[in-house]
Amino acid sequence: MLKSVIRAVFGTRHQRELKRLQPLVEQINRHVESLQGVSEEELKGQTERFREQIREATADIQAELDALRAEKRASESSAEREELAVRMGEVEKRLKSATEAVLDEILPEAFATVKEACRRPDGTAASLKVILETGELVTYDNVRRASWLSILAGGDFIKTSTGKVQPAATLPVTLLMLEVVRDWHLLTGQRIGVKPAGGIRASKDAIRYLVTVAETVGEEWLVPHLFRFGASSLLNDVLLQRQKMTTGHYSGPDYVTID
Repeated sequence: MLKSVIRAVFGTRHQRELKRLQPLVEQINRHVESLQGVSEEELKGQTERFREQIREATADIQAELDALRAEKRASESSAEREELAVRMGEVEKRLKSATEAVLDEILPEAFATVKEACRRPDGTAASLKVILETGELVTYDNVRRASWLSILAGGDFIKTSTGKVQPAATLPVTLLMLEVVRDWHLLTGQRIGVKPAGGIRASKDAIRYLVTVAETVGEEWLVPHLFRFGASSLLNDVLLQRQKMTTGHYSGPDYVTID
């Protein structure tokens, strides 16, 4: 009874998430419309334009930080250097906040630019893979929200991370992303791919992921265009396991590539 009342008043979890993200999605779509027909060179030029926006928005704070660093290097007083370090920490926080603010501002147009770059002259489009860098998102709520936003804005594949930020792929985060993909499929019938990347090194770990995929979204997702691993070290372990199946004993890591 209580759940029914909550749904009636506030809507389902999906409806609340969609309502929250819809304004941002609409901004992205407006930018996509404005970019249609833009040349390839103009699309490439967007990257430098975005960088310039960031530089302009943070130039004064960056100059202040650079001056404090130079002053600290030149100082011979430990007490003064300590005071300067504290001031630098405060300025770095302001720089981070200013950078995040301008990134939030350019996000819709940047996403639209990438989406438009996927469009081919014949009207088809390359698959758009969105890397969430889940290690930077900190909370599961942020990961879920980023997954929804990526799909709503036109992403065809969502990937946990580049593997350069830790933690990278984890089973709980991958499960959460799969649940979003499952819910999206139930709502629209569209299938979105998932790619956990970074930190998956052993074949036994990979099996856990494959079972999670089958149990969450179904075995039909166990195909390359809907689920992939991003882990070169995992390939090495798979090769070692296959060698063991063939020869009856394990080989050392020197028998496989370390690239």
